[in-house]
Formats: sequence, structure tokens, C-alpha cells
Amino acid sequence: MKKNTAFILFALGICSALSAQKSVVKSLDKLPDTGETTSYTNTFGEDHDYTINAPGFKLFTNGTVIDTITSLQWQKTDGGEMTIENAAIYCDTLTLGGFTDWRLPTAAEAFSILNQQVTNPAVNTSVFTKTAAEYWWTSNKQANDATKIWCTNSGGGIGNHPKAETVSAGGTKKFHVRAVRNTHANTIIAERYVSVGDSSVYDSLNNLVWQVSPMPTTLTWEDALIAAENLYLDGHSDWRLPNIKELRSLNDETLVQPSINKTVFPTVTANKYWSSTTLPNQTTKAWYWSNSFGITTYDVKTVANFVLCVRTPTKGNLSKLESIKPSHIKIYPNPAKTDVFVFSEGQGTVQVLDITGKLYIQHKIQNEVESISLSGISAGIYFINVRVGNSSQTQKIVIE
Repeated sequence: MKKNTAFILFALGICSALSAQKSVVKSLDKLPDTGETTSYTNTFGEDHDYTINAPGFKLFTNGTVIDTITSLQWQKTDGGEMTIENAAIYCDTLTLGGFTDWRLPTAAEAFSILNQQVTNPAVNTSVFTKTAAEYWWTSNKQANDATKIWCTNSGGGIGNHPKAETVSAGGTKKFHVRAVRNTHANTIIAERYVSVGDSSVYDSLNNLVWQVSPMPTTLTWEDALIAAENLYLDGHSDWRLPNIKELRSLNDETLVQPSINKTVFPTVTANKYWSSTTLPNQTTKAWYWSNSFGITTYDVKTVANFVLCVRTPTKGNLSKLESIKPSHIKIYPNPAKTDVFVFSEGQGTVQVLDITGKLYIQHKIQNEVESISLSGISAGIYFINVRVGNSSQTQKIVIE
């Protein structure tokens, strides 16, 4: 391997805002995890393997619940079955917990409190009272058909439903209302998406970095997990298959066919995209996002669907649209073959571990640029942990 220090200058690049973007309202402080904690495969990369912003709630005796991840305040027991028109009136006139500023949740807000580890209902019933609800109304209508309303469902998904389906409108299904309110003022984001590489974009609304173009071929669910974990793109190897909440966060309810910003994602077509989330009561199936309109539903894992990968940025507060500065610890190259170089600002230790946590190498850092031999390690996915003083950083590395 040629030892070249030119890569010391490597950085993420200068952020540039993408043109033709609409301002968006940020009502969720953070995007909550799905709550899926059970493993359904030996293949690394499923929902169970990543927990980012684990769900958290604070209950009050006044009949309300605060989501500690999003900071939204919710009605603990839903308001029962009613038409969408009455649901809007119900929320607007509700006085609960001493507050009068209740409203219908948006589709994104309503989807945020679902827990995909459980079903019927797919909510934490130690937090929210179990009712007879099959669906819950949101404030969003289908973009090209005002007779259809976006609704979450007790199975853990979200879809666009005719408002006449509910019992009170002459239908046979039970659509309930659960009111929400803000605990602080919303933030207005002028430009949601920021380019951070030739092939990736930062979503400042949800603090995620997305692959701009999907994988070139459709894949089964297991193969999608593997392909995402092995992806090396724009200088990063920590890509993964998104969970269903992350994937659905790309949806724009004002658009259809596809329901995603085509200026930002020009090659994303109206299709089905795999998530890493398994259906807990039918474990041979996994959730996918269909962006023809924006529904989430499930498919048998052996079916081939499209794949769009995601990563969680760790390079500071990108939402300020500042130049992204490199970390004080850097690993190069990735993928690696015979050697890997670690750059750090101080002395410390380096560990190379596999996905089970088995330790293969422990190396002491004595120089600013440290070369570590990978001889004797089989090809595969590993993790490099670098500790300098009280600071620790772990990065995924692919060894070829």
C-alpha cells in the first residue's frame, strides 16, 4: 500500500443549500426511534441493531403525555371515533391539562408516537390508553384528493383513507382523534436539504444524511441490509438501511407520484423502498415506504424492492449550514485491505472489533498518524474504536 499523507486534507466538503426549496416547519425536536428492540435476523443492519433517539415519555396526572424526544404534548386517552370534520372541531375546542391550544397532529407528528415493536395497537399502552381505535386522524389531506385523509393505524403504519370510511360517516372502520399541542414555538427552516457531497444530502429537519440516488438494482430485504452496511459513499462507510420512521420522514404530503422532493432526489421514482424494520407479528415481512403517495406497509422479505441508504452525521451541528469541519479522529482508507491509518490529536488506543464485539487488535497511538496492520483479519465488516483521553469514537470499517 502506498502511504500518502495527502488524505489529511480530506473533509466532508463545503455545504451548499439546494435551490427551489420551500421553507418547512420543524415541530419535532428529534425524530424518535421505532422502538423495535427484537432481532429477527443474524444479518447485521436491521432496526434492532441501531437505536437513535429511543422513545421516551413523561406522564402527567392531568391526562396528558409529553414525548421527551419530540417535545410534543399529547392527549393520553384519545377522544374517540368521529368524522374528520368533528375531529378538527374537537381539537380546536378541547381544554385539557389547563391548555386550550390543542390541534390535530400532522401526519409526521402522528407517525412519530407509533411503536413498531408492538401491534394492535402499535403504541406504548403503558403511556397511551388502549382504545377501540383502528385508525387516528391527522390534519393532512391527500395532495390531489381532499376526500382522503392521512391516518395512522393500530398496526403501525400510515396511509391515505377516504374520510367516509369511519363509522360516523357511514363507514365500517373506527377512526379516532388524539389531540396534540406544542410545548414551545416551532422552528422555521428556510432550506431543509443541504448538499454535503457529490452523492449525499443532509436533511436538517431530522438530522440525517441521505444517499441521493437509490441503489441501482432492487434487492431482497436481507440483501438490502448487507448492501447498505457495505456502502462506501462520499468518504463514509457508516451507511445503513433506514428504519421505517426515518424512511417515511422523507415524505412530502404536498406531492404525489412520487411524494418526495425531486429537486433534491432527482432519480428517486415512485416505487417501494425497504426499511430495516420487521413486522413483529409476521416476522417474514418487513415495512416499506411506497412514495407514490406516502403510505407505509409491508412485504415478504424475499421480494425485491428499492433501497435508499442513510447515515447519522457526527460532524457537529450541520443545521447551522456552516462549513463541516473534520473530526479530531479520522480513519483512512475505508474500505481497507492491508493497512489502515488513524489520525488523531493526541495519544490513546485503537481497537478493531467485529460486530459481535470480539477484539482483534489493540494498538497504542503514539503519533499523529498511526499505521495499523490488518494482516490476519478476514474480509468483512468491523468497527474501529479510537480513544484519546476522555474522548471516544467508533467507526465502521469494511476490510476487503
